[in-house]
Amino acid sequence: MPAPRTILLTGAAGGLGTLMRGLLPAHGYELRLLDLLPVEGEPDAVVADLGDRKALREAVRGVDAIIHLAGISLESTFDKILKANIEGTYNLYEAAREEGVGRVVLASSNHAVGFTPRPAGDAPHAPDTLIPVDTPRRPDTFYGLSKSFGEDLAQLYWDKHGLETVSVRIGSCFPEPTTVRMLSVWMSPGDGARLFHAALTAEDVGHTVVYGSSANTRLWWDLSSARALGYTPQDDSEQYAGKLIAEQGELDPENPDHACLGGHFVSHPPIWPY
Repeated sequence: MPAPRTILLTGAAGGLGTLMRGLLPAHGYELRLLDLLPVEGEPDAVVADLGDRKALREAVRGVDAIIHLAGISLESTFDKILKANIEGTYNLYEAAREEGVGRVVLASSNHAVGFTPRPAGDAPHAPDTLIPVDTPRRPDTFYGLSKSFGEDLAQLYWDKHGLETVSVRIGSCFPEPTTVRMLSVWMSPGDGARLFHAALTAEDVGHTVVYGSSANTRLWWDLSSARALGYTPQDDSEQYAGKLIAEQGELDPENPDHACLGGHFVSHPPIWPY
């Protein structure tokens, strides 16, 4: 695939979208922005709902690839998740297919496999104990279920229409981790941009699923499929471990919130406020 240069970034006003707006241009991309809300400082951004198929088709027209971050990023009612994350993602893929866009980088989530037990024992974990990317999906919420759907939709559009996708099961992308659990799933913003760049430029990805995190000392999952794309993470959350463990204590394997990959999403997930 020729190196893409013009990228549609959906969810551009959100937390991760805001970080990527600042970082992706340094990798050589021109960004076309889309969000349900106006994007601060970006008067040319497309303001549209994922249910507006005409607006989506116009937004994808002429771009080389899409990074799809838009949608509900916490738990909500099934009806809201259905509209934003399931129907909305379908609408985007249809627009991409109709306009001949060759690749999507899809924001999946670790919550697609949230009920998966985390590796036992002390970090660093041996390679054969890391959670593989082909572990059976065990969504922890309707939100996680919608991300499972997104991965299956991506596979269908590759098999049926030849539309390539890298589905990135994102951990937590913030400037720094804020919980002990996050020490294992944190992706620095810089590594996030590096991973998206690799996902946009790797050859012959078909539909590839990868975990999205930095190379953390306390890593729980296998990054080999991400590295195979050319991703070389440069950051590690361990520099934050001492402070966070002193404040919050070590994870308790008897606590369901600590025993499963999805953390507190398995028992009392944060609710989308809108």
